[in-house]
Amino acid sequence: MPNAEIAVVYRSDGSGTTFVWTDYLSKVSSEWKSAVGTGDTVRWPVGTSGEHNEGVAQRVQETPNSIGYVEFIYAIQHKLNFGSVRNSAGRFIQADLPSLTAAGASAGMGADFRISITNAPGRDSYPIATFTWFLLPQTFNEAAKKAAIVELLRWVLSSGQKQCSALGYAPLPAEIASRESQIVDLMKP
Repeated sequence: MPNAEIAVVYRSDGSGTTFVWTDYLSKVSSEWKSAVGTGDTVRWPVGTSGEHNEGVAQRVQETPNSIGYVEFIYAIQHKLNFGSVRNSAGRFIQADLPSLTAAGASAGMGADFRISITNAPGRDSYPIATFTWFLLPQTFNEAAKKAAIVELLRWVLSSGQKQCSALGYAPLPAEIASRESQIVDLMKP
C-alpha cells in the first residue's frame, strides 16, 4: 500500500449493503457504534458518495488510494478486486461462497430466524455476511396467491439451493433450509 491517505467511498442511497457493512463496523468498533451506528443510511464521518453499487465502484475506480463497499455478487460479476477481512476468530478471510455459508452455519439461528450473521463466530466465517430475507404477510386474502408463495418458497429452499451458487449466491446451510421448509409446510395453501 502506498503511504497515502485512504479515500473512503460510501453509498448515498439507502441499502441493505450499507446496513450490513455498518452492522459489522458497529460490532467490531465501539467508537463506530457510538458515533455512527448501524442503518441503511448513516451520516458518514468522512468520504464521498456514489449511488448504488455502480456509483461506488465507479468512484473507487476513479479515485486513487480509495476504498468502498459493494454487494458481493456485484464485485464478482464485475471482476472487482477485494480484500480479506479479519473475522471474529482473528483470521483474515476472503469472501467466497464457502466462507459466506460458514457464517450462516455458525451463527446460531433463533426460533424466528431473525438474526444478524455479521461477525459470526467460526474459523472460516466471512464476517460481512447476511441472509437474503423474504417479508411475507401474516394472512393472505387470496388462496391462489398463498399457494404461489408457498410453491416459490418450497422451490427456493430445495431446488433453488442447488442453483444459487451458479448465480454467485451462497446456499443456505442444510439445517437452516430444513428448518425453514418446516415453517413453509405450516403455511399450507
